Amino acid sequence: MAKTKPIVVVTRKLPDVVETRMRELFDTRLNESDRPMSQAELVEAVKMADVLVPTVTDRIDSHVISQAGDSFKLIANFGNGVDNIDVAAANARSITVTNTPGVLTEDTADMTMALMLAVPRRLMDGVAVIKEKPSWTGWSPTWMLGNRIWGKRLGIIGMGRIGQAVARRAKAFGMQIHYHNRRRLPEAIEQELESTYWDSLDQMLARMDVISIHCPHTPATYHLLSARRLKLIRQDAYLVNTARGEVIDENALTRMLLNGELAGAGLDVFEHEPAVNPKLVDCDRVVLIPHMGSATKEGRADMGDKVIINIKTFMDGHRPPDRVLMSML
Repeated sequence: MAKTKPIVVVTRKLPDVVETRMRELFDTRLNESDRPMSQAELVEAVKMADVLVPTVTDRIDSHVISQAGDSFKLIANFGNGVDNIDVAAANARSITVTNTPGVLTEDTADMTMALMLAVPRRLMDGVAVIKEKPSWTGWSPTWMLGNRIWGKRLGIIGMGRIGQAVARRAKAFGMQIHYHNRRRLPEAIEQELESTYWDSLDQMLARMDVISIHCPHTPATYHLLSARRLKLIRQDAYLVNTARGEVIDENALTRMLLNGELAGAGLDVFEHEPAVNPKLVDCDRVVLIPHMGSATKEGRADMGDKVIINIKTFMDGHRPPDRVLMSML
């Protein structure tokens, strides 16, 4: 008897409400253990499935894609970034790739602002005094001083949805908005954000009080903040990254922080996740969190809805709303 539902393999544990709906609509194979699948397991999945639902932790490279069975036609990524997928290899095999844009914008922008406040205002130092080293003797006018962000210049690298959401929040905090982007924004958006565009990333870096990264990880953005570019940032400036760790030369950044060549950094992502440079962990000038910029219950449920809509639309013979094209990368 011909199958009536497409076989959908989900690589990680998703919210219950998402998994339940997927089981209703598709012949869904879930990962109850939430253990990341090995490359061999991913190969077996694409051999037998019609659809794969991977996440950022799954590397869907050309080797995996080359082993796909004839019925395998869709990679419905649970996430916005698709640097974990060889989109060119998928296109060559007529395999469609989709993602989940838009639904993580506000959550990631919120976390960016949290880091932007936490580092200059030394929030983690204050927590440590109360919780880890209960030695506080009372308020003092010269103790635990940080830096205000009101009136400071914020340089945003990558002015897409998230970059613009951060700009709106930062503007409300009294910051002056500057940005570098592949393409300049329409004048109406620039006026709304009261933003200044820099064609030269180097020139912008040298003039900002805070740098916030919001560009995707692509071959063109790998180590975009190289050792040379990091040296352009002022010694009293702060760096925040909630995008992708590979955009920064992490070893160079660590050396600069340890040497006092940057005031501090707030990092949600790392170059070799889940590994984090031990020297970076031991640095007093950083706030480090484990890739949780988009980690809200509402956001994960919205991501699941996007994945389901993309699969259902594709299987109904229509173009999925969140198809990833090479021209987008």
